[in-house]
Amino acid sequence: MKNLFDPKENSLDEDVEYDYESRIVDRQSREEDADTDVGLRPKSLEEYIGQERAKENLKVYIDAARGRGEALDHVLLYGPPGLGKTTLSAIIANELGVNIRITSGPAIEKPGDLAALLTNLGEGDVLFIDEIHRLPRQVEEILYPAMEDYVLDIIIGKGPAARSIRLPLSRFTLIGATTRAGQLTQPLRDRFGVVLKLELYTKEELTTLVRRSARILDVEIDDDGAWEIASRSRGTPRIANRLLKRVRDFAQVKGNGIVTREIADYALRALEIDALGLDNIDRAMLSTIIRFYDGGPVGLETLAATIGEEAVTLEDVCEPYLMQIGFLNRTPRGRTVTRLGYEHLGFPYKGNAAKGSAEAAEKQQITLFD
Repeated sequence: MKNLFDPKENSLDEDVEYDYESRIVDRQSREEDADTDVGLRPKSLEEYIGQERAKENLKVYIDAARGRGEALDHVLLYGPPGLGKTTLSAIIANELGVNIRITSGPAIEKPGDLAALLTNLGEGDVLFIDEIHRLPRQVEEILYPAMEDYVLDIIIGKGPAARSIRLPLSRFTLIGATTRAGQLTQPLRDRFGVVLKLELYTKEELTTLVRRSARILDVEIDDDGAWEIASRSRGTPRIANRLLKRVRDFAQVKGNGIVTREIADYALRALEIDALGLDNIDRAMLSTIIRFYDGGPVGLETLAATIGEEAVTLEDVCEPYLMQIGFLNRTPRGRTVTRLGYEHLGFPYKGNAAKGSAEAAEKQQITLFD
């Protein structure tokens, strides 16, 4: 098996096409997740693992709303993909004892689409809009009076004969989920009474989650095996459940059906996922910066052209986790690999020398133009 920690085997290979769209450690939802997500998702706040602070506050808000017999205030959930925003919205509806309608921002193309959803909501029902930052502007403007006054303003007719009709709506709860809270407009953000940030999970929380998922999937797993999977899951439940299913296959074919630390390590190495959850694409990106650009800085567009991928893909798919674990820096001059990144890939660290050369060059330029 290829040595994942050999820098010679983790650099850009012109003969290899990296599949950025179907990475097993991608936090975005995939079709294969839908098969088991429904069964693995908790149904109550007590079953929901992690996000303790958000859960505590949410329980207070839900109990208070039920006590008053009112609809819960509108809720905004934000954080990286795969942390359970959709799951949490279904739990909120279940705890309130109401129905939930699920849609996404890109799916609501016209104001009429939103009007159809809102008029079909019952008293206290929950409307969940995923990727709410991608709502079209004209749809978002229809949402303002609906959230604030529970009315729907509709324009009938065209030209001089056009007139506005205000339709009353049932009091409902809008739950919006986004991975980019900064892209929400201020008027929309101000209309959410409850704003909750979901954090990346700890290894201990993910270990508990993996053990729970294993029980539901009828997979025999020991504590060390669960820890091994959790430690390579990038702090994301969606990735942990995805890795568990793949390790289960290896345990069935290569082992005795029990997921141990040894079989988990073997399976994840076969999937080219190292001890910190980096895959071959992450390592190729880091080693390319080190080998071709002396560790950086290198511009995103230049790096994307070297690797042969869109700049937005590298920025949205690869960079967030590499920056979270301290392997990559984003500077005004470009991307640089940190000492931790060098050490993880086994390269001798030259950052100080490169920094000194850059400072010397800048001093020389100042002298020339002084």
